[in-house]
Amino acid sequence: MQPSCLLYAVVEAGPGAAERLGAALAAVQVSSVLIAPAQDGVLDAASAKPLVELAQWAGAAALIADNAALAKALRADGVHLGISMDPAGTYADARRILGPRAIVGADAGISRDDAMTLAEDGAEYVAFGAPLDLSDLDKARARRAELISWWAEIFEVPCVAFDVESPEAAAALAQAGADFVSVTLPTAEPPAAARDLVAGLAAAISLAEAMP
Repeated sequence: MQPSCLLYAVVEAGPGAAERLGAALAAVQVSSVLIAPAQDGVLDAASAKPLVELAQWAGAAALIADNAALAKALRADGVHLGISMDPAGTYADARRILGPRAIVGADAGISRDDAMTLAEDGAEYVAFGAPLDLSDLDKARARRAELISWWAEIFEVPCVAFDVESPEAAAALAQAGADFVSVTLPTAEPPAAARDLVAGLAAAISLAEAMP
């Protein structure tokens, strides 16, 4: 039986990215792969194309971070839009570029109004996260869980839990109603670390969903 909460992997383009992603995809079923630029870098076609192809070959949806034009050029499955001052306008621009069949998902930040607007406009998913660079991570993680629980109780549009840091967090967010749990593959470690990370999260999600 396929779990109701699926894995959503984030891979930063750059040296070793294909090996990290390949290890993760070989270990467990990954529903979606978000291809993002390396820290302080810019995502280009040369670095993103092999990752798009690798994800699609494994049956995962390949998404490009914040660049609908690049997603279209690479024939990716869609785009993920980060937090925006004008989420409705940013979404409309991406949809115009990619057309009605592409995946356009978006991070709603901490705004319930933005999340509802994005869903009403046609976003395939909304995301709630707890970025690691925030000063009060405990508060951010509690807010993420609260937003996901609220969303899951009311709306049918899927939600993604971003910035999931551990198997325990993945299990709790799956129980809270997240449709996808997002994990960022480690960049400073060998591919085996990516494999072990996704395997641990997948196992935790399965155990959580098996609990009465």
